Amino acid sequence: MTKLLLSVHVLAAILAIGPIAVAASMFPRFARTTGDADQEPGARRGPATAALLHRVCRGYAVFGLAVPVFGLATGAQLGVLGDAWLITSITLTAIAAALLALTILPAQQRLLATPDGAAATRLGMLTGIFNLLWAIVVVLMIVRPGSTTGA
Repeated sequence: MTKLLLSVHVLAAILAIGPIAVAASMFPRFARTTGDADQEPGARRGPATAALLHRVCRGYAVFGLAVPVFGLATGAQLGVLGDAWLITSITLTAIAAALLALTILPAQQRLLATPDGAAATRLGMLTGIFNLLWAIVVVLMIVRPGSTTGA
């Protein structure tokens, strides 16, 4: 059962968090463009592309809820819920989720309504922090102190 839970947890992380990280990172670039006809041909698609990237972030965020659910189930099965590395991972995951739900997604929505270069730049920074939090969680999951993998 542990292997099944861990497999679903890892697959959900790859299939949900990966697309959010990529789409959220790309969003500010496309949100800066207005789609004016006098811009280069690729820039005209900016608003439509930004809207698509926002939908990807929003949709995969819902699917991404499976990551901590199956992660907690796996941790319970392994008996490591009280380990410091897992508590740190859970905390960082909660911070990343809050950052996405309370800051990144609403900022994307505002930029879709009113493009603003400065706001897009700030959003790019927040997205970088979101991605860094997930990178730290991944490292903690691989290197976890007290691991029996020998890594």
